[in-house]
Amino acid sequence: MRLLKNQRGFTLIEMLIVMLIITVLIAIAIPNVTKQSSAVDEKGCKAYVQMVQGQVESYRMDMKAVPTLANLVTEGYLKTGETECPNGDAVNISVDGVVTSTKSS
Repeated sequence: MRLLKNQRGFTLIEMLIVMLIITVLIAIAIPNVTKQSSAVDEKGCKAYVQMVQGQVESYRMDMKAVPTLANLVTEGYLKTGETECPNGDAVNISVDGVVTSTKSS
């Protein structure tokens, strides 16, 4: 019976302090997460350019010619909606068959 009488819960002040600490941690974490999303987009674009470069090389071996993006789509090397990077940058294929990405304006 004595144990039930001596048990205490958290006071309002203690709960407010815990909430303040959680708020400060969230305020610190959110800017770091948004910075990382742009880095993820850049890495995704680099990976996509490398994948398209592989498709260009495959097309060259099959067809003995340097393709355009339209050729890659019509021949089934790329899907219809895959002509730009995930972050919106445009993908270009030079006359030498080198794939690059440029910022869209």
